[in-house]
Amino acid sequence: MTDVTRILNAIEQGDPSASEKLLPLVYDELRVLARQRLSHEKPGQTLQATALVHEAYLRLVGNDKDQERSWDNRGHFFAAAAESMRRILVDNARRKMTQKHGQDYQRVDLQTDIAGTDPDIEKILAVDEALVQLAAEDETAAELVKLRFFAGLSIPEAASALGISRTSAYQQWKFARAWLQCALEAEKI
Repeated sequence: MTDVTRILNAIEQGDPSASEKLLPLVYDELRVLARQRLSHEKPGQTLQATALVHEAYLRLVGNDKDQERSWDNRGHFFAAAAESMRRILVDNARRKMTQKHGQDYQRVDLQTDIAGTDPDIEKILAVDEALVQLAAEDETAAELVKLRFFAGLSIPEAASALGISRTSAYQQWKFARAWLQCALEAEKI
């Protein structure tokens, strides 16, 4: 059993000092995941990797006593971290689409004087909706997509985190890509 797994078990048991021990062990890996995810975002993103890691970590091991925390192993924890990062990015995109945060305003580039919309926000929301629909049809395929896109895991790493064979993971990946492509084309994204 690794140190991370031992600490995750201690957190599950309610040890208040365990979460302080976990962060130094997983921080660098979480920053790599966050940087990978944010590298796919539009330039000028106000959310930085450090903030994304901290927010995801707080959601995972925060002080909410009612929140159920149960991680089987290191892979399961990082899968939960990827899901948390995905939710943060989707929430951020939804917030930007509200009237209060300038949904109807058009950004004008001083260089070109041409206003543009922010298609990346729409893509994030469309992908999130497609993932929700995919999860209703095939939860494993949806989890595999989340691990690949939001955690940056390879197919063998994602297979290990999900507890499925590599062959099954490759098959699920093919299915999920085709399914998402069809769903996103139907949305005209």
